Amino acid sequence: MLLCIDIGNTNISLGLYEGEHLLHDWRMRTDARMTADELSLSVRGLLGEHADRVTGVSALSTVPAVLRELRVMLDRYYARVPRIVVQPGVRTGVPLLVDNPKEVGGDRLVNTMAAHHLFPTSCVVVDFGTSTNIDVLSARGEFLGGVFAPGIEISVDALAARAAQLRKVELVRPRTVIGKNTVECLQSGIMYGFVGQVDGLVRRISEELQRSHPGPVTVLATGGLAPLIVGESETIGHHVPELTLLGLRLVYLKNQG
Repeated sequence: MLLCIDIGNTNISLGLYEGEHLLHDWRMRTDARMTADELSLSVRGLLGEHADRVTGVSALSTVPAVLRELRVMLDRYYARVPRIVVQPGVRTGVPLLVDNPKEVGGDRLVNTMAAHHLFPTSCVVVDFGTSTNIDVLSARGEFLGGVFAPGIEISVDALAARAAQLRKVELVRPRTVIGKNTVECLQSGIMYGFVGQVDGLVRRISEELQRSHPGPVTVLATGGLAPLIVGESETIGHHVPELTLLGLRLVYLKNQG
């Protein structure tokens, strides 16, 4: 069984693959202070009866402090298990057509691999995480670049911290676009504001992409906050929650031969 570990700034996603089948997946909160022993204890607790059946590990971390502890955990508790930690130099087969390929994060790389594996067209991948990342790849699987924007949760946190009369609210769809109270006004601005932002960016990206890479474009979403936006978006055609885990599986297979 292959254990895939995706450590982001806000959450850690785990997936357990048996062949091509995603048997189980879990999410837990990222703590930049966690030690290798704490990380191992959490992982084994979630794996339960499958903890001793892991035959491979594929992992990435966008948090440097946790990346260090991840490496220690793998050396200490999975020393005899083949593993891949996504970093510069790991084979992905993805041509990086950007100014500085080393700037491209591991999560963006594996998302690109997975999108190209799933769809034969040019793709726009919208990842709703701590930041909203929009990545673009050609039908040949070339990584063409992307867009970064503030994420939904950090925008809400910033608004609550800087506006004395406003507060954090539950991220759900309001009854109407025109809010009738403070909570609904905030929910409407968050929900439809981010929908408009994403749709506007995707339309501009698609227009620009057509000039250099004519043909159909597939737009897909992933990330923990994607369900909030996908149902309202006019441009997102597919929701693939396990996209990063799938990419980790693919990069493991590629590097294990």
